Amino acid sequence: MTLRKFAGLGALLPLVMPGLAMAADEAAAPVLNSGDTAWMLTSTALVLFMTIPGLALFYGGMVRSKNILSVMMQCFAITGLVTVLWFIYGYSIAFDTSGMEAGVVNLNSFVGGLSKAFLAGITPASVTGPAALFPEAVFVTFQMTFAIITPALIVGAFAERMKFSAMLIFMGIWFTVVYAPIAHMVWSGPGSLMGDWGVLDFAGGTVVHINAGIAGLVCCLVLGKRKGFPTTPMAPHNLGYTLMGAAMLWIGWFGFNAGSAAAANGTAGMAMLVTQIATAAAALGWMFAEWLTHGKPSALGIASGVVAGLVAITPAAGTVGPMGALVIGLAAGVVCFFCATSLKRKLGYDDSLDAFGVHGIGGILGAILTGVFAAPALGGFGTVTDVAAQVWVQAKGVGLTVIYTAVATFIILKVLDAIIGLRVTEEEEAVGLDLAQHNERGYNL
Repeated sequence: MTLRKFAGLGALLPLVMPGLAMAADEAAAPVLNSGDTAWMLTSTALVLFMTIPGLALFYGGMVRSKNILSVMMQCFAITGLVTVLWFIYGYSIAFDTSGMEAGVVNLNSFVGGLSKAFLAGITPASVTGPAALFPEAVFVTFQMTFAIITPALIVGAFAERMKFSAMLIFMGIWFTVVYAPIAHMVWSGPGSLMGDWGVLDFAGGTVVHINAGIAGLVCCLVLGKRKGFPTTPMAPHNLGYTLMGAAMLWIGWFGFNAGSAAAANGTAGMAMLVTQIATAAAALGWMFAEWLTHGKPSALGIASGVVAGLVAITPAAGTVGPMGALVIGLAAGVVCFFCATSLKRKLGYDDSLDAFGVHGIGGILGAILTGVFAAPALGGFGTVTDVAAQVWVQAKGVGLTVIYTAVATFIILKVLDAIIGLRVTEEEEAVGLDLAQHNERGYNL
């Protein structure tokens, strides 16, 4: 009887084994977290919302009426251009980790390879995150939105005077040579140059804001001042647009910062809270600094303060606590106010919409203060035990980003200027870029 039973079981094994193998595969396969996936999908949409329409309106309202379409057009064109380049090779050279080894400096510490060019190997089943929390396709798109807004921020420095064709070529090269390598050096994990240094950049203080701010400063220096600057009045033509754009940036930034937790968890919740606190503090800091200095608070001032606070808290959002956020926000509002007004007047450079004064200075300030307020002893949630040592690490990250971005941007601009020219003619500048470059008007009254 016993033998017959074993024989019967043996006959069933061929039928049972495929089921057992499938169960083992399912046990080994990563399980997506639907909550994390939903949050990352939402965050991705919020970050794209920051560029179109947020940044387009924010910048569009600050230029003269004859240039509103040119600035908005640049934001839209950059969105299209970077999306395609990100698909072809950008994602790969920014996040391909092949050849990387923690603590070992080689070529792949600076830039990724091309194993993921044209998004090779990414399917609906591809997953990412520390525990396969959400689809890799979502991560690709989320990071794409960061790659879009960074060059778009530079537009504010050279607004009203750069040829559209030169702008497109410059942005394509700059994205390839500057943005993607910096993103790789900071965010691609063990083996990346600044990652191994221990640079803290939760959501883009170095990668996005210092990068764009420094590039913007170089752009406005190389292109020169707008015709009539600073003697001719160049007041913003529609501050209502600017305030609406600032509001969209404020809302979208929750996806930027809280989304960088890459999960719907406590880190995302704290990132959202400190983002709100720092932004509010910076808005008030700029407003009161302007009120005391010039006698009246302005709508443009509070909108600029909002962006300064958002910029400064970005690298710190995942590691600082509420008190640290308050200090960072207040410092950003006051410091960026004086840099965007007094410093610009004294040095005489024409940073049209204060891309450097807000993003460059705010990003540097935030990156350095991250090293201070990430310490648990100061209310932070990082692993910093030696504040001085971490501040030095942060300073190294800032220094490398500033030097690399400045040199590379300068070279790109000078080569392009020699080949095709960067600026529109004086006549075109006087007419306005809307008509001169696009044969359209923003307003037909």
